[in-house]
Amino acid sequence: MSKPPITEADLQAYVDAALPEARYGEVEDYLAAHPEEAERVHAYQAQKQALRALFNPILDEPLPENLRALASPPPIAGVDRPPRPFLARWSLERIAAGVVIAVFSSVAGWMAHGQYQPAESMARAPLLPRQAAVAHVVFSPDVRRPVEISAEHEDQLVAWLSKRLGTPVHPPKLGALGYELIGGRLLPGNSGPVAQFMYHDATGQRLTLYVSTENTANHDTAFRFAQEGPVNVFYWIDGKFGYALSAGIDKGELARVASAVYDQIEHK
Repeated sequence: MSKPPITEADLQAYVDAALPEARYGEVEDYLAAHPEEAERVHAYQAQKQALRALFNPILDEPLPENLRALASPPPIAGVDRPPRPFLARWSLERIAAGVVIAVFSSVAGWMAHGQYQPAESMARAPLLPRQAAVAHVVFSPDVRRPVEISAEHEDQLVAWLSKRLGTPVHPPKLGALGYELIGGRLLPGNSGPVAQFMYHDATGQRLTLYVSTENTANHDTAFRFAQEGPVNVFYWIDGKFGYALSAGIDKGELARVASAVYDQIEHK
């Protein structure tokens, strides 16, 4: 009997470590014979690991009051409820936090994270670098379609993003630093659209510039650094824009590129 063909479901199960044991060898043989598919699968695995590194700390945060209230039904008059054992309370909070992480690990849900973080956590972690880092982790490993419009159509990309953001927006030129534009895409923000430009160097290392217009109320223009899991981020506010440059490279190298981006924006 011939072996069943390797499907996309098999590849996704391989990434999630959810394949039946007997199927692993068949998938690995398939990947060895299809280098492009192997590269795509390895990119997905790297993306998954990076998302875990970004969001695993949320497991140790207190459960927000709105979720805690949902987990504890209101008392019924005349009915005494015995207190839940400590283990049950702890397990419920861990499970609820795990569900939140699963939601944030999807492209559609990652922007909602800031709305459910406790206030003290929001003070520790500004939203702009966290959103930029997650967007970087989600899209930069993509082999087949890391951007929506490529650099070959930069004029169209600029016109489209400028129209959607309601203001002119241009990708900085980073060729002198060894980084060439791959292209860009439109992302959902908390209250409107966000632009992401992606670059790479000769080794394939990618960095992304996240451009938001949701920071108009923030007048702190300081140049700041944040580390979000495996991703380093330099971010700042300039007028109506918030900028965040993200990459999994050394802080010093990223600072060099971020300074060049900052200078271009300041003198545009």
